[in-house]
Order: sequence, then structure tokens, then C-alpha cells
Amino acid sequence: MFPLADVNRPLRPPLVVKALVALNAAVFFVELLASPAAREAMIYAYGFVPRLFWADPLGEGYRLVTSQFLHGGFGHVLGNLWFLWVFGDNVEDRLGRFRFLLFYLLGGAVAALAQGVFDAGSSAPMIGASGAISAVLGAYWRMFPNAQVLTLVWLVLPITFYLPAGFYLGYWALIQFVSALFGGGNVAFWAHLGGFVWGWAVLRYGLFAPVTPPFRRG
Repeated sequence: MFPLADVNRPLRPPLVVKALVALNAAVFFVELLASPAAREAMIYAYGFVPRLFWADPLGEGYRLVTSQFLHGGFGHVLGNLWFLWVFGDNVEDRLGRFRFLLFYLLGGAVAALAQGVFDAGSSAPMIGASGAISAVLGAYWRMFPNAQVLTLVWLVLPITFYLPAGFYLGYWALIQFVSALFGGGNVAFWAHLGGFVWGWAVLRYGLFAPVTPPFRRG
């Protein structure tokens, strides 16, 4: 199931979401221009490497943030940024721009730490914005469970229908959990779960309380 749009209309333009999309796209463009050797060096220099982090958390802590802006290919970056575009505008609207940016970056860092806990000995760099975006999904799940999400399912032919965000994102989180338990290959499913739980929990317990009225429907 792939989200095409939601029915929510933010009260203010999502400037931070747009800036994050642009920054991620710009960094990916730099990756594309780099030689294979230079790109690999960039990933190992700025990706989150659990084994290195736990050996020197202070010296390697910068990777918790820098890893969020690197991606492994067109599908990786486009999928991440599309989810951010669909769900991020209303979360930014409710939290306010500065707090949303802080929430997003902290969510990505928490997600990386979650992956590091479950894969502590790994020397493979983890890259991508999916942990931070998972935090956005967790916050959306908490704030807008009844919002309708236009969803695409490709069976024999493409079919679109609306699902409540609570169901759609709950199903998404379940898939991440099952995949993490049974092995996720080269996908950081524990990071997805860590970000999602962070996003839900900080809204649930008031650490990032909404500052604007609820969304308007369009």
C-alpha cells in the first residue's frame, strides 16, 4: 500500500518540510556527481556505523545527524521524501516550524540509536531519512488517527481508496516490526520502529505538545 495524499490541509505553508526535501535532494545530487570511490568514502565518513559509535559515542555522535541526509539510490530517496511530503506538512503545522525541525532531527537520531542497540556490532553504515520520517509518521498517527489517506494498491490493476491514517500507519508499523523480527536484509527496520515510537511517545506524553488548532479539511 502506497500513500498518494491525505485530506488534511495545513493552516501554514510547510516551509521546513520543503527545506528538508530540498536539502535531501541536493545532497543526493552531490552523491550522484561523485565518483563511486568518493561516494563510498562519503557514506563511510557520514553514515551511522553502530560499531564505531559505541566505541566512541562523543567522537562519532555527529553521524546521528549526518546519516539522515544520505541515500542509497533513487528509490530510497524518492520513497522517503514522498512520505515526508504527504505526512510532514500537518505535523509541522501543529508543532510549529522550529519545534518541528528539532523533533525531526531528534527523531532521526533516536531511530539511529535504536538500530545501533539491536545491531551494535555492525560495521555497515546506515544512511537515509527514514528514521526521522518514521518519527513524523508516529506523530501523525497520534494526532490524526481518523484523517483519511488516499492509498494505492497494485493488484492486477491499480486500485485507489481511502483508509483512516490510524489503520494505514498502524499497518505500516506492524510490517516494520515483523520485518525487524525476521530479518530485514539491508533495511534498518529497527530504526523505523525507533523513530515511529519516538514520534508517537513525545506527542502522547506532551514533550512536543501541539501549538496550533487542529487541521482543516479540504
